[in-house]
Amino acid sequence: MSGEIDIRSATRPDPDQLIQDIADYVVDYEITSKEAWETAHYCLKDSLACSMLALKFPECAKLLGPVVPGMELEAGARVPGTPYKLDPVQAAFNIGVLVRYLDFNDTWLAAEWGHPSDNLGAILAVADYVSRRNVAEGGEPLKIEAVLEAMIKAHEIQGILALKNSFNRVGLDHVLLVRVASTAVVTKMLGGDRDDVVNAVSQAWIDGGALRTYRHAPNTGPRKSWAAGDACRRAVQLALITLKGEIGYPSALTAKGWGFQDVLFNGNDLVLERELGSYVMEQVLFKISFPAEFHAQTAVECAYKLHGEVKDRLDDIERIELETQEAGCRIIDKTGPLNNYADRDHCLQYMVAVPLIFGELTADSYTDEVAADPCIDALREKMTVKENPRFTEEYFDADKRAIGNSVQVFFTDGSSTEKVSIDYPVGHRRRREEGIPLLEDKFARAIAGQLSARKAGAIMAATEAFGTLKAMPVPAFTALWSMD
Repeated sequence: MSGEIDIRSATRPDPDQLIQDIADYVVDYEITSKEAWETAHYCLKDSLACSMLALKFPECAKLLGPVVPGMELEAGARVPGTPYKLDPVQAAFNIGVLVRYLDFNDTWLAAEWGHPSDNLGAILAVADYVSRRNVAEGGEPLKIEAVLEAMIKAHEIQGILALKNSFNRVGLDHVLLVRVASTAVVTKMLGGDRDDVVNAVSQAWIDGGALRTYRHAPNTGPRKSWAAGDACRRAVQLALITLKGEIGYPSALTAKGWGFQDVLFNGNDLVLERELGSYVMEQVLFKISFPAEFHAQTAVECAYKLHGEVKDRLDDIERIELETQEAGCRIIDKTGPLNNYADRDHCLQYMVAVPLIFGELTADSYTDEVAADPCIDALREKMTVKENPRFTEEYFDADKRAIGNSVQVFFTDGSSTEKVSIDYPVGHRRRREEGIPLLEDKFARAIAGQLSARKAGAIMAATEAFGTLKAMPVPAFTALWSMD
C-alpha cells in the first residue's frame, strides 16, 4: 500500500486505490438504471427551483456575479435567473450558491450528511462552458443528458463516501465531498482521461476541508449557504489546472504523516462501503415541503399535524417533548438566542415552534421579522429534546434510511396531544408517489414567482418530458433561464 512505503523514499507510489476507484467509475461506468435517470431529471428541476427561490433574498443576490464588477464574458457560462455570463469557475460558485442558499435542495444522510445536488453548480457551469467552446471550434454542444449523467455520478461519489466516513466527527464540513465529487466529474466533462481524473481528485483531497465552525453554535452563520458554491468553484479550478498539465499526488490520502488520513482523519482509513453505481440518486431525499435542515423534516411535519389542536392553546402549553435521531440531537438541538437566518434554520426547536404557532414554515419564516415574535422563543423554552434509539437505528439501516421524529404537547391542565411520530419525510424514496406531484408544484411555483410568464411557460414545456429534456443542447437550456 502506498501509505506503507518508507517515508524517506522519493519513489512515487501508485495512486491510492480509492482515488483510482473514483476515476474508473467516472470514466467507464455506464448508468443503466431507469430510476436513477428519472430521479436525476427531478433533481435538476428541484435544484433550479431552489435557485429561483433563493434569488428573492438580497443576502443571496449580493454574492452573485463576477468577482470584480464588470468582468463578464459574452460567451461565458450563464447563471440561471440572472443576466450574468461568467468564466466557468465563477459561474460554478454562483450556481452553487443559488442551489444551496435556502437549504431547500436534496439531501443525503449517513455517517456523513450533505446535499449531493450542490454539485450542480460545477456541473452546469462546465457543461455550458464546454458547449460554447465546442460550438466556437465548429463542434457540437453537450446535451442535457451529459448533465444528468454527471449529476448521477457526483451524487454517487459524494453519497457513497458519506456512508461510513464521518468527516463531521473530526470537525470537517461535508462540502469537502462536493469538491471531490465535482472535481472528478467536471475533469471528465472538460475532456480529461482517467489519469487526469486521478490527478485532479488527488488535488481535491490535498486541499483538506473547511471547518464546520459556521454550522454550529455559537458561530452559526451564512457561510454555510455559500460553502458549497465555494467547493464547486474550487473543483472547476482544480480540473482546469490539471488539464494544463499540473501533476497529481498519488498518496494524497495514505502518505504517512502527510496524507489526508493521518493529518485530518485521525489516522483512520477512508473506505467505500459499496461499489459505485447509481444507488445514491435512486435513494436521495428531496426537500419538498419545508426549507428545513433534513434531520428536522419529519419533526416539522409532526408540528403541522398538531397546529390545529394547539394554535388556540399556546398560552396553556406546559412542555413540548421532541424525540429525534442521534444526529439531530448533535447538530440541531439548540437553546439560547438565535442570531441570524442560518442559526434558525438549523435549530430543531425553532423549526417546530413556527409551524405549531403559524401552521407553516417557509423561507421567510427564518427572517428577523418573523423571529421577533416572542411566542416562538417562549415555545422553544418549553421544549425538551432527546434521542430515540429506534430513530437512530433506522437512520443507519441501509434498507430504511429513515429520518424519524416525534412531537407531543402537554398542557397545564394535565391533558396532552397524541404523540405524533413520522419515520419518513415526504421527500423520501418510500414516499415518491406522494412526493413527486408536490415537487412538480414546487418547481412550477418557483419559476412562476421569479420569471416572466413567457419564460416560465417555455421552461415548463422544455422540462416536462425526460426524453425531450435529455436531448436538449445545454446552451439552449441555459438560455431559457437567462435574464439578458
